[in-house]
Formats: sequence, structure tokens, C-alpha cells
Amino acid sequence: MKSIGLIDVTLRDAHQSLWSTRMTTAMMLPVAPILDRLGFEAIDLVGGAVFDVCVRYLREDPWERMRMISGAITRTPLIVMTRAQSLFTFEFFPDDIVALTARRIAANGIRYVTPYDALNDMRNMTVPVRASKAAGLYVDGGIVYTVSPVHTDTYYARKARELCALGVDAVFLKDPSGLLKPDRVQTLIPALRAAVGNRPLQLHSHCLTGLAPQCALEAIRLGVDAVHTATSVLAHGASHPPTEWVARNARRMGFRVDVDEAGLTPVAEHFRYIAAREGKPLGEIAEYDPFHYEHQVPGGMISNLRSQLGDIGLAHRLDEILEEAARVRCELGYPIVVSPFAQFVVTQAVLNVVQGERYRTVPDEVRKYALGYYGELAAPVDPDVLDRIVRREQPITARPGELLAPGIERVRRERGPFDSDDDLLLAAFYDPIQYTALVSARPIRTDYPVGRTPLVTLIRELAARRDVVSVAVSKR
Repeated sequence: MKSIGLIDVTLRDAHQSLWSTRMTTAMMLPVAPILDRLGFEAIDLVGGAVFDVCVRYLREDPWERMRMISGAITRTPLIVMTRAQSLFTFEFFPDDIVALTARRIAANGIRYVTPYDALNDMRNMTVPVRASKAAGLYVDGGIVYTVSPVHTDTYYARKARELCALGVDAVFLKDPSGLLKPDRVQTLIPALRAAVGNRPLQLHSHCLTGLAPQCALEAIRLGVDAVHTATSVLAHGASHPPTEWVARNARRMGFRVDVDEAGLTPVAEHFRYIAAREGKPLGEIAEYDPFHYEHQVPGGMISNLRSQLGDIGLAHRLDEILEEAARVRCELGYPIVVSPFAQFVVTQAVLNVVQGERYRTVPDEVRKYALGYYGELAAPVDPDVLDRIVRREQPITARPGELLAPGIERVRRERGPFDSDDDLLLAAFYDPIQYTALVSARPIRTDYPVGRTPLVTLIRELAARRDVVSVAVSKR
């Protein structure tokens, strides 16, 4: 009987998808020891937007979060996700900064990393993968999924072979916009399975079109070794398939799943309580939306865009902008609609619609993308559009990281001295205002009131919500 691993994303990608990344360390600590003993292959903790929101909005040192949670979760490897050469931001960093980051991730209690490049340019993965391996980390390299004429099964198999050649321990298919369909799983997973050989293959898919749970089971049937899932109350919607559902159904299909999903009941209750107290949403099953496959913009980004358009009286033009985003993406050579390219495509679409002249204004980031400063494009930019974007500049062909001068000594000279290399990296990632505010806010608070709330009060507050699970209450 084949065993299927589950990787928990509740503490990272689930709240990033549903709560605008606002889960604090104090909210995590009460359930961390529970998650640790349930049998997950790994637990996702920090990466991308989480690192950034910790610094900019929560004023929590993400390095300190790693240390605190690794002190509470000791059996199960914790994961840090990075955007390859751009790490936790949209900016590319020099090779020495990338390598130091890998060493500090390991030094702060992390054993597992999941780097990916938003263009699937494996040159951008070279330094992150090799530095992480040198630091003793388990490296699960990502390939980002999208739908376009050029992103074929052959394309993905080639990218998987390139990634394996770098020496990763495992490979995961990252579907950030929930674009996978069961029929595509039937061809893509076997192609990837053949390409990665005996390395573990994983699926990381969001539920934005409602199809991710079905795709997860189909992928399990076809040979993936692990699926990324979230505790039920923070699953579905823009988040991931629910752990409890995937575990039950994988067993019905004849697979072994070692995760004790019944043990997730107190975790689910805990986050129901926090959602009620903080006014945060719980995950809801998303309706299938064919339009999503045209623009491919993630749901959270659409919500933010709708709000911003409303502030300037343009909310009624949202669909027009999304249609323009689909056209812009095609013209730009089908970039994957994931950070930072999701922001680039949508920004250009807004400018095109609002200004009434397409590409009248082109952000510098779009120009740099077209010139290859972020990596190799999947397809050429439309020639007519390229003429308007690049201003006769010549594209680059080098690995982008090679164009950047070493950064450690420059940061130390310009922003130091520092108490630690963790602080040096924070200064490399953030301007003096953000850095100073974070340092001033230390240490992380751990006194979220749920930890002191009597169980009877918790059940009473939960019962006031219509979506409470009655069986959970009856057990008390």
C-alpha cells in the first residue's frame, strides 16, 4: 500500500489566502504542539507575503517567529518558502545575500525550504538550491503552473528535469491560481512523474475554481507522493483542499495516510474562535468560474483591486480591466500570474483602461521584465508592444543574479553595525523606516487571549456562529 504524505499549510498559505496574511505568532502557538504530533510530512510556516507582512504590518520579526515556532514544533520539519533570487520581496538580490539567507533559515530552526521562480527560469534557482543544500536544508523545488499555448506538458517536463539537475530533494507543482483541471492532471502528473524519476513529487494547488480537491485525489491516483492541505476551517476559497477530506478520501482509494485528521478538531476549533473574535472569514467552497481561466488573477488580488477601484469611482470597470489583463498577459509572452508578475500585468491593464490608450504609460518593472531582467520569458513579447515598451534597449541574456554586485559588505557599510546577520538581512530587504519600526517592536507578543479563554467560553462563542460544527460542541 503506497503512503501519501500531507504537508500542512494552515500556518502560512492558508491565512495568506484567506486572512490577508494576518495570523500572528501568538495565534499559532497554542496549536503548534498539536500540529506537531499529527503526522504531517512538514508544516509550512514562513515565506513570501508572510515574511513581508510580518515586517510591514504585524511588526513581528520573522526570524523570531521561526525560532519560537521551531521551539514548539520539534518533530515535524518546518518550511520556509522563498521566491528564489527575490527571496521574500519582488526585488532580486545578489548571490551573497541569497546564500546568507539560506544559512540563516537553517540557523533559526528550519529544516525544509520550498524555493520557486515565478518565471520557471531555473537559472534563478541555482544559487538558492545550492546554498540551501550546503546549509543542510531539505530542498523541495517548485515549478509554477499556468495555462497558455506555451505551457505544455513538454514544457513542464523539461523544467522538472532542469530543476532535478540542480540537486533538489523533491519537486512540487505550484498552482497558485487554482487553474488545474482533472483532465490536465491526467496528462501532466504522469509527465512530471517520469521527469523527476524517484524523487518525491508533490502538488500544491489553490481552490479558486473549486477543482483543487478533485485534482488532488486524481494526482494521488496518478503518482504524486504528497499534497499540500489546510485545516478544514481555513481550506477552500482562495486556500487549499482540506486536510480532513483529502485524508479520508485517499484512504478510501486504497492509499495509506499517516496523518491523524481527527486530531485536527481542536485546531479547527481554535481558528474558528480566532475568526469570530477577529472578524476573519472561514473558507467557503468556490464556484467554478470560466472567466478565471482567461485573466488568471488570484482572488485576493481581485478583492484588493475592487476596493481600490471603488475608492476612485471605477469599480464598475473591474471586468473590463480583467479582460484587458488577459490581453496584456498574452502580449507580454504569457507570464505566470503570480507575484510579482500578477502585479505587473494588472497594473499595466489598469493604466491601459483608465488612460484610454494602450501602453501609453509603461511601468519600469514591465520594461525590465520584457528585457529579461527577471529571467527568461516563456514566449516572445508581441513585436508591436515590445517596440513601445523597451525604448530600443537591448535585452539581457545573462542570469539576472550575475548582474548584481555583492551586497553583504555594502549593507554592512551603509546600514550597520548589526547585532546579527538576521538584522543585516532585514536591512537588505527593507528601508530604514521599516527596519527601525520592526526592531523597535521587539519582542513578539505571545499573549493572545485565546490561550487564557476557558473552554466553556470558547464553546459559547463558537456556538453563536452559524457555521459551528455541532459535533465538536456535542463532544464537550
